[in-house]
Amino acid sequence: MRVIIFLFFTAAFLSCGETSSFVLKPGELTYPQTRVVDQTDTIWGVEVSDPYRWLEDDRAPEVEQWVKDENEVTRKYLDALPLRNVLRARYEKLFNYEKVGIPRKVGDRYFITRNDGLQNQSVIYIFDALGGEERVFLDPNALSEDGTITASLGGASDDGKFVTVIKSESGSDWQEINVIEIETGKELEDSLKWVKFSGTSWVNDGFYYSRYPKPEGSAFSSENVFHSVYFHKLGTPQSEDDLIYRNEDEPNRYHFAYATEDNKYLILNVSTGTDGNSLLVKDLGQKDSQWKVLVAGFKDHSSVVEHIDGKILLLTDIDAPKYRLVAADASVDLSDRALWTDVISESEHLLESVSASAGHLFATYLRNACHAVVQFDVNGAHPFEIELPSKVGSVGGFGGKMNAEEVFYAFTSFTHPTSIYRLDLENGTSTEYSSPEVRFKPEGYETKQVWYASKDGTQIPMFIVHRRGLLMNGQNPTLLYAYGGFNISLTPSFSASNIVFLERGGVYAMPNLRGGGEFGEDWHKAGMLLDKQNVFDDFIAAAEYLKAERYTNSENLAIEGRSNGGLLIGAVMTQQPDLAAVAFPGVGVMDMLRYHKFTIGWGWIPEYGCVDSTEVEFKNLFSFSPVHNLKEGTSYPSTMVTTSDHDDRVVPAHSFKFAARLQAVHQGERPVLIRIETGAGHGAGKPTSKIIDEQADKWAFLFHEVASH
Repeated sequence: MRVIIFLFFTAAFLSCGETSSFVLKPGELTYPQTRVVDQTDTIWGVEVSDPYRWLEDDRAPEVEQWVKDENEVTRKYLDALPLRNVLRARYEKLFNYEKVGIPRKVGDRYFITRNDGLQNQSVIYIFDALGGEERVFLDPNALSEDGTITASLGGASDDGKFVTVIKSESGSDWQEINVIEIETGKELEDSLKWVKFSGTSWVNDGFYYSRYPKPEGSAFSSENVFHSVYFHKLGTPQSEDDLIYRNEDEPNRYHFAYATEDNKYLILNVSTGTDGNSLLVKDLGQKDSQWKVLVAGFKDHSSVVEHIDGKILLLTDIDAPKYRLVAADASVDLSDRALWTDVISESEHLLESVSASAGHLFATYLRNACHAVVQFDVNGAHPFEIELPSKVGSVGGFGGKMNAEEVFYAFTSFTHPTSIYRLDLENGTSTEYSSPEVRFKPEGYETKQVWYASKDGTQIPMFIVHRRGLLMNGQNPTLLYAYGGFNISLTPSFSASNIVFLERGGVYAMPNLRGGGEFGEDWHKAGMLLDKQNVFDDFIAAAEYLKAERYTNSENLAIEGRSNGGLLIGAVMTQQPDLAAVAFPGVGVMDMLRYHKFTIGWGWIPEYGCVDSTEVEFKNLFSFSPVHNLKEGTSYPSTMVTTSDHDDRVVPAHSFKFAARLQAVHQGERPVLIRIETGAGHGAGKPTSKIIDEQADKWAFLFHEVASH
């Protein structure tokens, strides 16, 4: 049987190496001529050349022409790949299944999102009772011809009459807030602009939200400063919104405000960036009340879960690197930690989140990068672990009002498409509410978690997924994907795109690198600032493990990461160019010396450090900045850089400069392409049509390159 399986896999794999007379041969790939400029900066006494500085102006006609020229080269290469159309057709078939969100109750009605399979955006439906007839409430697909406008529901008024709708265009982080009357479905005249990184929290006749002033320059690349909290009263113009909080002395801070469910307290979350925050509390029951400090400084990570029975419940890593839930008496000095009492104590596993709903607390833990959920009463007593469909997977949900009578959650894993479950609060059992039918056989695949030693001996976990009966011959096409930063945890989740790869004999590997949040704040700190190199070492060690265990070899290995993960791939490529055959640095932070000068890049300084701060931080960033560490005459992997023209989080200039430099210095026959998506942003809300095209290009490129060299 193993021989038959091997022959099948080998035939499928070798078929990927079939060449087409139309595929460009070595030497036929001609890249656009990219102008260089004599731009040199002196930083801490070091002269740093930046010959592609002009590519930072992504709205300049010359840059727009460069984008067009690069895309023409990329499309000419990708469209001729022999498997491209086959893979696209297969992915479209796999992706064409109904995707259902978690039901949300507002007043006496429910909302749910559904996508029939290939709709560009999910449609929001409303219904009166579980199992009742669903009616279209909002269809984002009707807002644009190409499906690039997204729309999601924000907060709802306490009386259940109104709900906010948060829209975004072309994947931008910029948002517009509108209000819809639930009974009639009518959109009101309320329209709020220049919103970014905000929700909507209703209190009485309006809601709190956060926005920036209108940018003075380009909306997609200008630095964003003075993130401020406003209160919008329903039926009034945005110009009359009340300014609730702005720090005129600190332009580079984030400010978010939300009310507790009982509307007694307003919580203000303040942060200097993506790491650490302070919390302030205002008593909404007292006129002209002052802000009280709950958590000061920006060294810790804390969030208010809810206010229950006079106690503010706080999830925090203060004196607990793996987090605990504490209660602070709202009637006394909230910041006096001696008065805090543990509701859910710190344990050996990361307490990732706590939600308060249906009269209970639901604590989500990470156990070796897999989720487990424990139900408590509001005092942290009577723990009961909820039985999930599998011990290897991820969950979401468990939200709702405290007076709710039901709780819903979602579960997913590498081979378990996201399904929705309803929890019976009486007996603790779950029943399936919605489960998609995907055209593949999950029993044909296996998932394992292994541990390997990084450069300094630290043990790192890694998930490995492949078809059952995989022959360990050291030649399997393998994709190594990782992130490693910002306290973000990578946990098992389903991807129809990955199934396309797996069913052709591919191996998917996902390590949980330091810098992530899988094992608490200590794990995060071990991969940030001056310890960022640990992340790259962890990733390289993962690749070497896969080779040593005969999953693959260098000629059959592809590496991928996005955003901070794009930085990871760029750094690894420059530090060890022969590690892999194929590289996919996506929407990456590639210029570590200037990242803080664009949009909200300053918010990453707590994670990365800044060249302007100290010479030590400059030398550290300079040591791994992908753009600055590409070397003349080096043979790099077959590379497809990906970015989008409306990415205003990690601006496309990062990828533009990296690709231009890589094309200039790369020596060898492997292609170096940049795929620039138009009408899209950092990734969120990307239309289904664009997702399918992008993934088809990725797999066609991977299979062709590992088979051709």
